[in-house]
Amino acid sequence: MSDQHTERQHSFETLAIHAGQPADAQTGAVVTPIYQVSTYKQDGVGGLRCGYEYSRSANPTRTALEENLAALEGGRRGLAFASGLAAEDCLLRTVLVPGDHVVIPNDAYGGTFRLFSKVVERWGVQWSVANTSDPAEVRAQLRPNTKVVWVETPSNPLLGITDIAAVADIARGAGALLVVDNTFASPYLQQPLALGADVVVHSTTKYMGGHSDVVGGALVTTDAELGERLAYHQNAMGAVAGPFDAWLVMRGIKTLAVRMDRHSANAARIAEMLVNHPKVTQVFYPGLPEHTGHEVAAKQMRAFGGMISFRVTGGEEAAVEVCNRAKLFTLGESLGGVESLIEHPGRMTHASAAGSALEVPSDLVRLSVGIESVDDLLTDLTEALG
Repeated sequence: MSDQHTERQHSFETLAIHAGQPADAQTGAVVTPIYQVSTYKQDGVGGLRCGYEYSRSANPTRTALEENLAALEGGRRGLAFASGLAAEDCLLRTVLVPGDHVVIPNDAYGGTFRLFSKVVERWGVQWSVANTSDPAEVRAQLRPNTKVVWVETPSNPLLGITDIAAVADIARGAGALLVVDNTFASPYLQQPLALGADVVVHSTTKYMGGHSDVVGGALVTTDAELGERLAYHQNAMGAVAGPFDAWLVMRGIKTLAVRMDRHSANAARIAEMLVNHPKVTQVFYPGLPEHTGHEVAAKQMRAFGGMISFRVTGGEEAAVEVCNRAKLFTLGESLGGVESLIEHPGRMTHASAAGSALEVPSDLVRLSVGIESVDDLLTDLTEALG
């Protein structure tokens, strides 16, 4: 595949719709076709037509998505995977060897923690935990064999904010790569590569797809050589995005900007209500002025996103009851779809972190605020809180 670097001659909204997706040369179709094909006729032995031979190695629909992802994140190479964890696994096995060390955040997706603690650790990779919102704590966790600093910002589920530029300087000084999971923000709200990150990770299942109908993942980097290594491992390991899944993510990306504007506006209203509710003891939302990461978030994000977490009076059982009583907020895992979701992280998405440094409060409720009428959402949540 050729270098995917796209000069940012157009705005984000325009790139989301057009980057990597010219009209079909043969028919003029304005939407990239779903190339539901496994193999390709070759022009003689070893003569690949447009570089395609087998769809694990490359597929035109996936190529279009990968070029689009690279353009949106301002990277040189984008790669699409079967899931966010498949993307993470490919990245870690590309850049690490047994004996290396990784700094991971003290608040992160439970699946990411499980990958480090139950899978990568058995391979001989060491890891330690830092509050990445405090650059000094990241620096304190560095070792001579640290090869990766891993960041989520905003983090899952406590919406912590990491100063990407500051941590990028620390990682670079230690000869380590800075990896930023940009799933909660999406490239519309935040572009970590421009702030010094080396690799961006996405679960494209979430805001990129946006409609709760596809599972996928992505890696984007500005380093062409690293991009080639990642592409080699993507092919060698094989957890690629299928053509229909790639097409669904592309379809979702076309409306990413307008959806994120609405997600953010709705979440801001709901966070305001929760702050003033007598049964809510703490609200985690970076758009609130009292959030410890508010100033950093305002500096590096376009808006504050659609994710909110909050703690309730009455402990774990009360939190579970709030989740069960909600009607318009659907009880379910995942996030980033047009419909609003509610969950209990301790028993659901973050159960794998129980008993660890990443364990979440038992009275915590997490919301993925959708794009419905915010008045309807406020009514539903108020009734659920009782």
